[in-house]
Amino acid sequence: MEINLNKITRNRKCIFLAYDQGLEHGPTDFNDKNVDPKYVLDIAAKGRYNAVILQKGIAEKYYKPYKKKVPLILKLNGKTRLLKGDPVSTQVCSVKKAIELGASAVGYTIYIGSEHEPEMFSQFKKIEEEAHANGLPVVMWAYPRGAVVKNELGRDILAYAARIGLELGADIIKLKYNGRINDLKWIIKSAGKAKVVIAGGSKVSEKELLKETREVIRAGASGLAIGRNIWQSDNPLERTKKLKEIIWEK
Repeated sequence: MEINLNKITRNRKCIFLAYDQGLEHGPTDFNDKNVDPKYVLDIAAKGRYNAVILQKGIAEKYYKPYKKKVPLILKLNGKTRLLKGDPVSTQVCSVKKAIELGASAVGYTIYIGSEHEPEMFSQFKKIEEEAHANGLPVVMWAYPRGAVVKNELGRDILAYAARIGLELGADIIKLKYNGRINDLKWIIKSAGKAKVVIAGGSKVSEKELLKETREVIRAGASGLAIGRNIWQSDNPLERTKKLKEIIWEK
């Protein structure tokens, strides 16, 4: 079954506003403004993002007034930064709940190379099958991590992560960019017909952000899943406009 991505893309390109960091990092990323989910959802709506990425609790309490303004990608698993050892991100929300909340897609992280990889594969299988049976696209966060992964930004391990996303049925694969455009071209080829979006990561200068966005679009990425570099910015809507101009090559 071919899944329609039109609800969360435009002309095969996209920009997602990520706001799932509170579970992963705690409130250390937030200030008095962006600690309020409404502030970030306002940015997503006014900036006409293709989707906003939320965990279940934020979606339950804040998303309803924005349902017709910006599509929702509901993250179905997560972890904290407190536990040590090989990472595992387990399911915290169902596909059924995502549908009830009005999600247009679901997301799930797999830590490629973690000793807990089989558990995440097993959960992803069930999520992917149920989501696709209900017509929902599936976004995989494909992050190489764990004791056996010596360089999580290496060309070959990122290409492997991209290929795993394709092989397991993801429609969109979220990856980190290692700063080497030729590496990214091969990584995107490895993803086949699955779309690749690049993670925004920690805060960088606007100049560096725009430069990297030009490179990833030139390499063939479909867009960005970006959070801190937008809602930590002093001018989030102006920065959004600049990124969209690059992504849609205006």
